[in-house]
Amino acid sequence: MQLQEANIPSELKEILAKEGIKELRPSQDKSIKAGVLEGKNILVCTPTASGKTLIAEMAGAKNIIEGKGKTIYIVPLVALANEKHKEFKRKYGNLFKIALSIGDMDSSDSYLIDYDFIICTAEKLDSLIRHHAPWLKYVTTVIIDEIHLLNDVKRGPTLEILITVMKQILEKVQIIGLSATIGNPLELATWLDAILVQDDWRPVPLKKGVYYQGEIEFHN
Repeated sequence: MQLQEANIPSELKEILAKEGIKELRPSQDKSIKAGVLEGKNILVCTPTASGKTLIAEMAGAKNIIEGKGKTIYIVPLVALANEKHKEFKRKYGNLFKIALSIGDMDSSDSYLIDYDFIICTAEKLDSLIRHHAPWLKYVTTVIIDEIHLLNDVKRGPTLEILITVMKQILEKVQIIGLSATIGNPLELATWLDAILVQDDWRPVPLKKGVYYQGEIEFHN
């Protein structure tokens, strides 16, 4: 699918075009056809660098531009949160207000009422919910990066509770899960009440081989 064919606001298309995006990748095309831009819950399971993040960006940005509500982007690590904040602010900073919330665990961060796209860790969002952050009721899109961490012994329980609570307190919330490595994608999609989008396309073909005495023998 060509970018111009996608059902996204013209100002968003302009930004993506400046990033050199003219044609959508297979997983992005599939996600749009599955309804990610119409508010459908989506679980995207595709290889690294296949374009998963852009799927979530387009959905969250579209909802903000159309005045439907705030977007929360959950990442597993503070370092990744900082990276995403820097990247998204560069790309979308002139289109809507982007905030990074990773600090004080004893605050409701009331200032976030003035921001549209909020990047945080699961632990921080858990704290915000416990402190009854008043702006949470305006959230309409929740993006969960590395959602396979539901199986992680340390982070999994917090993430599972977060998703459950968000589905309860935000009746019309759209949940978008992203991962390259899920062992039970259909089961997870069912639990999320989401449409499963899978694709094995990657920008660089992956080959397996054995290196021995200066030579690599690739497997067919």
